[in-house]
Amino acid sequence: MFQRTVDKIVEFEGLGLHTGTRSSVKILPAGAGEGITFVRTDIPGAPRIKAAHKNLVSTSFATTIGKDGVTVGTVEHILAALYGLGVDNAVIELDGQEIPIMDGSAMPIVDLIEAAGLRKLDATRKYLVIEKPIRVIDHDRFVYFMPASKNEQEDGLSVDYTIDFAQPYLENQSFSFSFTRKAFKKELASARTFGYLKDVEMLKKNGLAHGASLDNAVVIGDEDILNEEGLRFHDEFVRHKVLDLLGDLALLGVPVVGKLQAFRAGHGLNQKLVGKVLETPSSWKRLELVEDDFPKIFPAYRKDLLLG
Repeated sequence: MFQRTVDKIVEFEGLGLHTGTRSSVKILPAGAGEGITFVRTDIPGAPRIKAAHKNLVSTSFATTIGKDGVTVGTVEHILAALYGLGVDNAVIELDGQEIPIMDGSAMPIVDLIEAAGLRKLDATRKYLVIEKPIRVIDHDRFVYFMPASKNEQEDGLSVDYTIDFAQPYLENQSFSFSFTRKAFKKELASARTFGYLKDVEMLKKNGLAHGASLDNAVVIGDEDILNEEGLRFHDEFVRHKVLDLLGDLALLGVPVVGKLQAFRAGHGLNQKLVGKVLETPSSWKRLELVEDDFPKIFPAYRKDLLLG
């Protein structure tokens, strides 16, 4: 299995969900081992910010990373798109402080990346394989990493996620997902961010949601969904939570092999899990795999899942 980058430059622009300001983005090819790096082209010197947990700044209603006072906000959807398509290395240039929200999902970015194509690099891909349980608990909320059983190892990364909030439409939704690029695009990429109409003014007073609209979020009114198209999935809300989770896991820097269970989690809890993974290297191992390694290292793995 070889590392990948984008084959051609990907370009898009749009409004930031929270800032409400327009910015333009370019995703450029990068070399093997470089990972994902954001570049603020609107700032003198074009400072670079690695997509890494050590650069985490905030998890308030979005994931924000930064370095030396320079930040990039709402990175979770673009990182989920790259993670979901198996892009290991890329440079993301933007001329503002927030990644455009597009339609509230990762699908517009996924479509653009697929249109540009992927380039195989001359370096094998690294994986983080969970070997011991890693747990983060906050009262009645939790997120766990568990080792995959031999049968579950076929799926690489599997996720069982439940939301259960005392709010209309958000009561007891569960979703199970076994990661492949095909499944990511079909089942997760188009799930949109969401919020309640009654919360908009409060969010704006706190400097958030200035770009939110029916064009880029599912808006829940007192009794119904306000978007004319309705929901894309009957359980779109929990699916979007899983999409956000993949974007947050991207700050580990490598794809994960294991089983993840989450209950009422969010960006904050996700990043606490990422931090705990990095703090407990005895709970996992890092493997660098080529195709011939699969039969002897992961005898239960299906090559079409990890390679495709």
